[in-house]
Amino acid sequence: MSWRIGADDFRAWAQLCADSLAVARAEIDALNVFPVPDADTGTNAYLTFAAGLEALGEDPVPTKVPDVLKRYGEGLLMGAKGNSGTILSELVRGSLRALRGKKRIESADVVEALDAATKAAYAAVGDPQEGTILSVAAAATRGAREAEAGGLGAQDTFDAAARAAREALLLTPMQMDRLAKAGVVDAGGRALVVVLDSVAQSLTGRVPSPAPPHLPQPIFATGSDLDESGPAYEVMYLLKAPGRRITALKEALAELGDSLVVVGGEGLWNIHVHVDDVGAAIEAGMRAGRPFRIAVTHFAEQLSSQRRAATSRVVIAAVTGPGLADLTTQAGAIALEFSAEKPLSTAVMADAIAAANAAEIIILPNREPSIPQFEAAARAARDRGVRVAVLKTTVQIQGLAALAVHDSGQDFDDDVVAMSAAAGAIRHGAVTIAQEDGLTSAGYCRKGDVLGVVSGDFAVVGTSIASVATEVFERLDVAKGEIASVIVGAGVDDEQVKAIESWVKALAPHADFEVYRGGQSKYQLFLSVE
Repeated sequence: MSWRIGADDFRAWAQLCADSLAVARAEIDALNVFPVPDADTGTNAYLTFAAGLEALGEDPVPTKVPDVLKRYGEGLLMGAKGNSGTILSELVRGSLRALRGKKRIESADVVEALDAATKAAYAAVGDPQEGTILSVAAAATRGAREAEAGGLGAQDTFDAAARAAREALLLTPMQMDRLAKAGVVDAGGRALVVVLDSVAQSLTGRVPSPAPPHLPQPIFATGSDLDESGPAYEVMYLLKAPGRRITALKEALAELGDSLVVVGGEGLWNIHVHVDDVGAAIEAGMRAGRPFRIAVTHFAEQLSSQRRAATSRVVIAAVTGPGLADLTTQAGAIALEFSAEKPLSTAVMADAIAAANAAEIIILPNREPSIPQFEAAARAARDRGVRVAVLKTTVQIQGLAALAVHDSGQDFDDDVVAMSAAAGAIRHGAVTIAQEDGLTSAGYCRKGDVLGVVSGDFAVVGTSIASVATEVFERLDVAKGEIASVIVGAGVDDEQVKAIESWVKALAPHADFEVYRGGQSKYQLFLSVE
């Protein structure tokens, strides 16, 4: 029996796969002893597939199957994290390349896709080792080939491949001494089993049995990459370069270190390597093309950070505009800047949470679409025992209100409740400029009109920033407020702000009028009344 790849079905699988990796993340992190015991394989695998899923939702949203597969593959490549995440991305991309253009998937196509994926992964790794994710991938291919030869249909063939992968995973300690000494299976191989099981589940409805958790004590052998006295680094970067230069790059990087993985194609590559000389690894990339999104991790520092008992409480706030970032930092929080041109990804959020290295973290998303992303990013920290609260702040000014009452001396729950109450108590609005003609909840507008927002909905259409701002303040019932606040964006001059202040003081002479320079670009003004 064959099956057809549908765009909606593929999206559903992508969601199932990311969710399955999220559930298994803590277990896989605990299994991580190869190539270095840095307890992040599960997290990196999850973030890699979360990046693929996130790419499917980016504008313009793809609807045709070839475009969906291409977008997902690009998301995996751009968002791949760590050694195993990079290999996993190539395994999936290799299989998708083999399936591209096929209207129906037969059992022979399953074999071809898994074989292509396995060969691509082996080719991507500088020094392939048995007892790893590569061994599990090869076993899945063999299992599929045997099932296809036995006359099974496409769905049963893939189910057989997933079963063969699970069996091969159990054999990895017999293939690698380090795994045997730790008493665990390979972490990367376990992540691949989760991915394959999610495909089998989407095809057959079979829900895989949860594996019992393995919680090994990481092996920190003297002289290893995680020895605190050793100058060993993980270097990752994306690289724009022609394919003809990649062989020379691989040779140069192989001489510098180990754990080399190079994946990609069509001018875009993801590079991963462990080295002592970070500069030389980056220079090798520069000789091949243009490296960007360079990330460097010092293993000794990472280990030291993991061993330190984090005792502090931190607040992370997503902000737009340099002025808002300064205000947030002055209030004692970590400012995570974003803009329309540079949106926050789940991976960036997860990195910020991990870098905070705190026992308790309070997050202010300050934008409604970012709330579920921060919740997803917070899972890894919660799995490590960190207390994380993601407040439902939907606008920037709610975040500032929450920060104003933050007290790290309070009990965590009391602090969260107080900050949530402060954010929810303010009445908020904004002023922006229409970028095109259109119909809003306040009526028709033309490009260049000034739009007033009240509690998240367009409520005013006008021609001047000052007049629209005063009408928004009136709808926020400023006459009954005690504090009226304005966060001024780029391009708004002092005369406009003074005109707004004069109007507010005439209507509410008892209220304090506070002005902050936020520097945000999309909204000329953020307004609030308390």
